[in-house]
Amino acid sequence: MESRLIVSSSPHIRSSETTQNIMRDVTIALLPAAAFGVYNFGINAFIILAVSVLTAIIAEAISQKIRKVPITINDFSAVVTGLLLGMNLPSSVPIWIPIIGSAFAIIIVKQAFGGLGHNFMNPALAARALLVASWPVEMTTWPTAGVDTTTSATILGIMKEGQVTELPSIMDALIGTVGGSIGETSALLLIIGGLYLIFRGVISYRIPVFYLGTFATLTLVITGFNVQETLLHVLAGGLMLGAFFMATDYASSPITARGQIIYAVGIGVITVVIRFYGGYPEGVSYSILLMNVVAPIIDKYTKPRVFGGAK
Repeated sequence: MESRLIVSSSPHIRSSETTQNIMRDVTIALLPAAAFGVYNFGINAFIILAVSVLTAIIAEAISQKIRKVPITINDFSAVVTGLLLGMNLPSSVPIWIPIIGSAFAIIIVKQAFGGLGHNFMNPALAARALLVASWPVEMTTWPTAGVDTTTSATILGIMKEGQVTELPSIMDALIGTVGGSIGETSALLLIIGGLYLIFRGVISYRIPVFYLGTFATLTLVITGFNVQETLLHVLAGGLMLGAFFMATDYASSPITARGQIIYAVGIGVITVVIRFYGGYPEGVSYSILLMNVVAPIIDKYTKPRVFGGAK
């Protein structure tokens, strides 16, 4: 038989990286903060995380079966979506909350638009936005760290109400012995996980650094250069989880270096506006979702010029 050389369309780039490897690294990076959330809030937190992940996997398999495409639940992408959503939930939510959230994230936001890589916004954040809009009481009831039976205001809620004398210490906010969503309380573990992803080459430093830098700079100015309040704003809420794990989503963030900087600065500005001038103490989720929508436009105007071709 005659041998023929078959050449596919460019670009001809080979890499040992696979979707499974990348998503496995993201899962590894998230596990310390998730485990601390279970330690912080008890067995309820573990159940919420497990149900969220399991629902995401099942929803992925069913939707791909219906679409008659290969089932790819072993690539860890559904695990990451379910884990991120679970980490964005209070441990006190009813069990049906993560079920509805994960199903919506996978079936509507991810698979309905073509599957992995085709979603125009972060599935976990879109699901969280739906849950907050639909069940605001359940989604904003925060168990006290270490106690399953009582609730308390988060750091951001306390600052929003102006009760600065009741604020926890910066060390508490850094370690995570405060109220909040399951996986957002320990800024330290989230930073370690984010640095792991940067070291592994899974994400670029640009989006986290410019997002956090923009937010911290504007917050410092708005608070009258109050360093303690600024640090609490940076360490509290979903800022670290969003900066390292959700704003960096490949499918919904810009691909150009300049575009990533513009995108990150935009998220930082919107987060500041919502936290200080909106009626909601948090702003990370909506900021990232808004910039997800304009990411294609940013790419369009920041793509490098092509040399050597026709006009």
